[in-house]
Amino acid sequence: MGTGMIGSSLTGINAAQLGLQTTEHNIANASTPGFSRQRTVQASNPGVQSGAGFIGQGTHVATIERMYSRFLSDQVNRSQASASELASYSAQIAQIDNMLADTSTGLSPALQGFFKGVQQVAANPTDLPSRQAMISSAQALSGRYQALGGQLAQMYDGVDAEVAASVTAINSYAEQIASLNERIGVAAASTGQPPNDLLDTRDRLVLDLNKLVKATTTVSSDGNLNVFIGSGQQLVVGSQFTALTTTPSASDRSRLVVALKTAIGVQEMPERLINGGSLGGLLAFRRESLDKVSNELGRNAASLALTFNAQSALGQDLLGQSQLSSSPSSFTPALFSLPAPTVFANATNPAGSPTLTAAFVDPPPYSGNFYTDLGSSDYRLSGDAAGVTLTRLSDNKVWAGADLAAINAALVTDPQGFTLTASLGDLTGSSYLIQPTRNAALNISVNPAVVADARLIAAGGPVRTSVGKGNSGAAVISAGSVGPGYPGAVPLATGPITLRFQDGKLLDFPAGAQVSINGGVPAAVPVAGLDYRSGDSITLVDPAVVSTPPAGFSFTISGLPNNGDTFVISRNTGGTADSRNALALGQLQVQNTMSGKTATYQDAYAQLVSQTGSKTRQIQVSGEAQQALLEQAQASRDSLSAVNLDEEAANLIRYQQAYQASAKALQIGANLFETILQLGS
Repeated sequence: MGTGMIGSSLTGINAAQLGLQTTEHNIANASTPGFSRQRTVQASNPGVQSGAGFIGQGTHVATIERMYSRFLSDQVNRSQASASELASYSAQIAQIDNMLADTSTGLSPALQGFFKGVQQVAANPTDLPSRQAMISSAQALSGRYQALGGQLAQMYDGVDAEVAASVTAINSYAEQIASLNERIGVAAASTGQPPNDLLDTRDRLVLDLNKLVKATTTVSSDGNLNVFIGSGQQLVVGSQFTALTTTPSASDRSRLVVALKTAIGVQEMPERLINGGSLGGLLAFRRESLDKVSNELGRNAASLALTFNAQSALGQDLLGQSQLSSSPSSFTPALFSLPAPTVFANATNPAGSPTLTAAFVDPPPYSGNFYTDLGSSDYRLSGDAAGVTLTRLSDNKVWAGADLAAINAALVTDPQGFTLTASLGDLTGSSYLIQPTRNAALNISVNPAVVADARLIAAGGPVRTSVGKGNSGAAVISAGSVGPGYPGAVPLATGPITLRFQDGKLLDFPAGAQVSINGGVPAAVPVAGLDYRSGDSITLVDPAVVSTPPAGFSFTISGLPNNGDTFVISRNTGGTADSRNALALGQLQVQNTMSGKTATYQDAYAQLVSQTGSKTRQIQVSGEAQQALLEQAQASRDSLSAVNLDEEAANLIRYQQAYQASAKALQIGANLFETILQLGS
């Protein structure tokens, strides 16, 4: 009786002692990240049969169990990956939002200051200080573009650095998880019991990994935790892990991408397959926002430079130089210098692939002004056995066959604002990335020749009109305006053009002249002369220049002329006080010169600021919602796994009392055994 009682008491003491130790372990790790509360699981020892039935033999601790739910843990991991992705995205895009919307560092004040300088020249075209002020404001505007472009370039560098750091950290976590898989396997095999603290450490590493990239896990039959990222790429399998690395993209060597180190070499991972965590947020920010803002800002800079230069080319500078000059090559009215679109040949192109270059299309005229068809997308030109295709990457629109009749021609049916030219060679198997506007803002500048000599600003008109000195009628002719191709429309090399009114007709047009009336289809001047209608807008058209409405030299004759009255079109010699072209340059500020005649420079920039602000707010709101979901998931997990000190304090008392009770039973059993021994003696 005493011996059985002693044995049972000892088992109770041992069980209570393990309970106390487990409770103390929980209390000590109450603040340890990733620790799961543990508890002892007791079971009865098999009873011993007696004549009176089975007599119990006490208890034993079957295992020490950690309070853990794989479902709740996976829920926390998923929420953590999404929350970290949005937090990373939000931190990055907020920098762009603040930069663009800032009233002192944004583009709007510089645009307004520049066109104010243009207006000052239009008001006083002979004033050199006004011209110098315009050049200074142009330099300030290009400097603002460069500053904004430079900050975006720095953000690209920052993203690359953070991507590289994230990849290094991911590799570290993967290596540690693989090592723990091995240690856990050895420990479980040698003891037959789960190594709870090692399991907690491994789960904590997986949670930390999800802060960097979304990772999914599976548990194999031997207890190993296998980790996968992206669309199922193996990161950890058992005790082996696959290292990630960073490498320049094959399609864009200036862009750092994530790649897998495999037995056959480095394999670039498609960027869209990497999601979740701060790494996924960085890549999504670069792909969705940083690229778009860089392209949009570059489009604004390129459109300004192209349209302003195109209008400047129609003017005459203070030295009397224009496209009608005897040496047009000496005429340098372009105010802005702009780099050509960037083209990257894919690193995997076959040896000897053609060289591809791109150039901006000269802005076409529209209602007396200019506009560009430039978009904010990148493009990919690819060649295969079926032919050559051009893909707009923003929406995957494809041009091929008849739509892309020749690479060195603009897309006439759907212009994109640039042309491509390939050197001799076979394009089959080759691929090229075209970035028309990505670097335009960073590299726009003011023409050094104009900076050195403010007289080269083309403020005047190259052609002027006048009525004949002997006119007796009341008809007058407007000052006129020029468009692209005007030298071919008004051949003034041999002298002025003198139109004569006779019997309701305008006569003496240059031989072979074509005219457009009120923007209509150009037609040859009838042999009998052009019917005169007061107020008609007459455009002398260069047939070689195709535009709608037709471009050339436009003027209006209104009033009642008499027979023999003449109207003279001549070069604007000595017209230093003329500001017609400066006025046209100033009008560009309020004309729809961008997005295919739908937005001004200011409108396009305001739209960029608005879109960036909306995207920033969207990411912030989504981030706040995801953070709330993460906290809810953590609360659900913690309700099961976290240490409650009040509960542990109660457990201490419970196990203390169990220990004391078992010890008392042991004492009684010992006393009874002692009594038996005394009786025997």
